[in-house]
Amino acid sequence: MRTEHDVAADPAERLSRALRTAIAAATGLAPEACDPQVRPGTNPQFGDFQANFAMALAKQLGTNPRQLAADVLARADLSGIADRTEVAGPGFVNVHLSASALTDAIDAFDTPALGIVPSTDRHAVAVDLCGVNVAKQMHVGHLRATVIGDTIARVHERLGRKVWRENHLGDWGLPIAMTLAALRRAGADLGRITLEDLNRAYRAAQLEGRDDHAGLVAARATHAGPHRVAELEAQNAGAALAQEDARATLVRLQSGEQALVDDWQRIIDCTMREVFETADVLGVHLTERHSRGESFFRERLGPVVEAFVKTGLGTEDDGAIVVRYPDRERPMLIRKRDGGFLYATTDLAACRFRVQELGSDLVVYVVDARQRDHFKDVFDAVRMVGWDRLPDGTQARLVHVPFGSVLGPDRKPLKTRSGENFTLKALLDEAIERGTREVRARSASPDSPTAGMSEDELAAIGRAVGIAAVKYADLGSDVTRDYVFDLDRMVSFEGDTGPYLQYAHARIAGILGKALDAAAHAPARPRAAVGEPAERQLALAILRYPQVVRDVAEHNDPSRLCAYLHLLATGFNGFYQQCPVLRCEDPAVRAGRLRLCAVTKHVLRDGLGLLGIVAPERM
Repeated sequence: MRTEHDVAADPAERLSRALRTAIAAATGLAPEACDPQVRPGTNPQFGDFQANFAMALAKQLGTNPRQLAADVLARADLSGIADRTEVAGPGFVNVHLSASALTDAIDAFDTPALGIVPSTDRHAVAVDLCGVNVAKQMHVGHLRATVIGDTIARVHERLGRKVWRENHLGDWGLPIAMTLAALRRAGADLGRITLEDLNRAYRAAQLEGRDDHAGLVAARATHAGPHRVAELEAQNAGAALAQEDARATLVRLQSGEQALVDDWQRIIDCTMREVFETADVLGVHLTERHSRGESFFRERLGPVVEAFVKTGLGTEDDGAIVVRYPDRERPMLIRKRDGGFLYATTDLAACRFRVQELGSDLVVYVVDARQRDHFKDVFDAVRMVGWDRLPDGTQARLVHVPFGSVLGPDRKPLKTRSGENFTLKALLDEAIERGTREVRARSASPDSPTAGMSEDELAAIGRAVGIAAVKYADLGSDVTRDYVFDLDRMVSFEGDTGPYLQYAHARIAGILGKALDAAAHAPARPRAAVGEPAERQLALAILRYPQVVRDVAEHNDPSRLCAYLHLLATGFNGFYQQCPVLRCEDPAVRAGRLRLCAVTKHVLRDGLGLLGIVAPERM
């Protein structure tokens, strides 16, 4: 519940409350039916806020919208909130905040919470992110699932929610058994194997187990020649042996044969070491305790199928078990004819676990857009069987956040020059190298804040810049769309980039550092300066932060936060150009402007932290 202190930090909320009361008095409607629809003004010349209630309500009540707006304003107690209001156009209400309301709001906002009120919801949030496959290197596609998921988790945590980060590992089933069997046949030392070795072994095992019966039939039918036929027969025979060995290995693994389980665990450990190292480089909160593989759910798959069969939702189809839907032709297969389970079965078990056992009333899956139909089927099946209800009756929201691809300059999926998928490690190494090069070049100027810094200090800043460039470019775009990976643009200290925001933060830190001596003679907690238009606009931008964070959580859309932070940084630069701070001769005004600088810095640092981006003090 929002307290009076919280409301004081949000002039839009104070305005909404006053107008809601006035609308109810003017119309006789219940207060809950009197949404004043307060929005930030689009043009400062016409007001700081706009209330757009009149047209919709006038149509409902059969009255004139301008007259209704005027009647509401006549009843509204806006003392201490607005110093001017007017009815514009067909019934818009423009509101100009009073200077005291704005400075009061900044005073109330300027706390460690930054106006963000903790949620009272005691249920958890589960975020499915990263989703690596064991024995395979992370590629550029994992970047999006990892950083988008981490930001969504951070935002919900910032709002006071308990968050379960769920890294759903592909660590079970025939592909892993095939790789494990091939490594054991080759006598590989699994205690010393690298992930690059594993990646090669995984691809080789897939090729070794790939048959071509259709090709053999075609070769015989077209009389392709004995050499080609013999080649295909040998391929199919070898594939059959590899497949049989893999199936036997899987059975022994499922039965718990200790030596095999130990080797399987070594493969997992080798994979996850690099995953956790990459997460650390990215500034992502991801550890072993966040990782729950398909193997975790293997004993739950049979009961999942049994539950669907028992309720009549799972029906037999040629020996398999499928779930059918009333609004689409495609069924969802949850058990094969041979008794094997599928990804859908595991996802059903995982979703049930996350709602029923982890107590999550919001489950977010950050998985690429190609899985839309799959998750629609899974979520609808979960709702049909009733697993979206928590023990207390709360209905959980199941959300798929689909993301697009990372593209190269040719607007095709990003590849290396040799045509291979970019490993995520190689991508980050290049970004860090580029960021470090840029930072070193800037430090060569004697006027640079980084001039004279050690190589280690410059390398730390360069690393932060490179990672910020990659993460912001990913998070700042509409997550559902593809985007072009362009490091030259991303690493720029200008434009809509991560380094631009970092530089704005560092620039403010520099201003505040230079102002330390002057601050000794200023009031301990000066009132924010809001007399000039640029000061007002910066103050209003600052106060939007809590609503932006709530919007990101509501829509699971990090790009809203990126757009806001860019707007704030741009607003600060405009303020700094128009309103001298350190050169201001009036001590009270200078102190008020420094207060705005300090609060802006705090918001930038907090917002960048939600993106998992470091905010350097010097750049």
